Amino acid sequence: MIYTRHECRQVYFRTGSAKFIRYWIGYVLLLLTSIVFLLDFYSYSRWYNSHSKGFTDTLRRGDVTIFRWISFGVLFLGVLLTVFQLIQYSRLRSAYPNGTVIAGVPVAGLNRQETAERLIQAYSIPVEMRYGDAVVQIKPSIAGFKLDVESMLAAADQQRISLPFWNAFWGFLWNQLPEPAEIPLRAEISDERLRAYLRDEVSTRYDKQPSPAQPVPGSSSFSPGQPGTVLDLDRAVILVTDALRNPANRVVNLTYSIQNPSRPSFPNLQVMMQQVLTVNNFDGLAEIYLYDIASGQEINFAWNAGEIIAPGIAFTAASTMKIPIMISTFRRLEEPSPANITSLMESMIELSENDPADRLMEEVIDSRLGPLAVTEDLQKMGYDNTFLAGFFYPGAALLRDFTTPANSREDVSSDPDRYNQTTPVEAGMLLNDLYQCASSGGGTFAAVFPGQISQAECRLMISYLTKNRIAVLIEAGVPEGVQVAHKHGWLTDSADGLIHTISDAAIVYSPGGNFILVIYLYDQEQLLFDPANELVASITQSIYNYYNLAGQ
Repeated sequence: MIYTRHECRQVYFRTGSAKFIRYWIGYVLLLLTSIVFLLDFYSYSRWYNSHSKGFTDTLRRGDVTIFRWISFGVLFLGVLLTVFQLIQYSRLRSAYPNGTVIAGVPVAGLNRQETAERLIQAYSIPVEMRYGDAVVQIKPSIAGFKLDVESMLAAADQQRISLPFWNAFWGFLWNQLPEPAEIPLRAEISDERLRAYLRDEVSTRYDKQPSPAQPVPGSSSFSPGQPGTVLDLDRAVILVTDALRNPANRVVNLTYSIQNPSRPSFPNLQVMMQQVLTVNNFDGLAEIYLYDIASGQEINFAWNAGEIIAPGIAFTAASTMKIPIMISTFRRLEEPSPANITSLMESMIELSENDPADRLMEEVIDSRLGPLAVTEDLQKMGYDNTFLAGFFYPGAALLRDFTTPANSREDVSSDPDRYNQTTPVEAGMLLNDLYQCASSGGGTFAAVFPGQISQAECRLMISYLTKNRIAVLIEAGVPEGVQVAHKHGWLTDSADGLIHTISDAAIVYSPGGNFILVIYLYDQEQLLFDPANELVASITQSIYNYYNLAGQ
């Protein structure tokens, strides 16, 4: 540390050298004065006694005179030292005493003007703000920082002259001056101006926006996105304010929050699913419906021999029609369900058997017109393209011939079965109705069939769907352990013994978000199961990866 001339004087008179001068020389002079005085007094006593008894030759008066002059000399030196100390103390008293600290700045030995300059200099140093890799300096004036120098100096002056002069001088001689108390900082800072600067000049310029993950062309995976940073503005105001008020530490590490990369935009999923169809060389007819349960966003598109066409195509429902049958059955049941009904329900959903479906319609819904009652329930809920026109058993009568907007299209056809049909969007919306009923007890079921289908029954229906474990199609596209409530379906054509339609409709409960996925595939010539299964699994995997991006 470099000291000024005044500070050197202060340091000197607080060191061992000053103590030696003030203590030991003073003590020696006092001791010598006392000895000489005693000798003088002793000599004078002997002379007096001798003179009074007549022994004039015993002691010469010159001896007394020598001791007196020595005593006067010692006294003169003591007075001289005292005057020297008085001069030194007077000079020191005109400046701030040793140990004086104002607003964290040592000012010992400085006069008023020098102290004011040093305070202004110490608090005019810019504060260095470190935000990630960026380094930004802010001048105190930008934050409206103003030192109240006069009030701090007045407090220091009051402390400096608080003791009377001679009392303070006596304490100075004995090195017993009281240690001065530190004068606290008195300053103004504009929070509003500081906050505006941090927001407009730091946050706006140095915050980093996260970059979303991007689909990898030709695959079902995503390249990871990059996280972003957002300045913690409230905390930054506190940290910079503390630094502006601290002359010793003018460096601040600003805090910020990490923003995880966002998902790609939801519509981009359609592009990715189309790429999967292209990579798998699928030249048949496909329609996909995807519904994001949290946001309500949906994707619905159709694919025909490599081209995108309008969705809303009628497909053979096959075993996916057992979901409407289950709902219509529970609508008419009293809780709890009889054991025989529970057994039939498990066989219909878990084992995908047709005979239990027919028996449920006969025993619970309507013995003769059960399929039409199921269709009527669907129509009440607003589903105009989904119907069941007869029982499942071979040779069952066609109870009614249905014409719908979907099976009336002339631009495309999947040659749907006249007994049961649906569209992917209606199959997905029906699953969403079931999900909403199980989650909150509300939704379409509560509005159309008030008091007839309970929340507990909806949860039981979803429980049945989760037990339909086949490890193919949509289930094959998610990791093991992910819950999938679904109903699959495919049908072997009785005319040629080949499969032409494969479908799966599911509620997927993924860690990153729940979604509904319905996929229907059709090929007029033949739909081979293994390629179709791999295609459905790849589409599902791309959607699952979208909801559960790596590293997020």
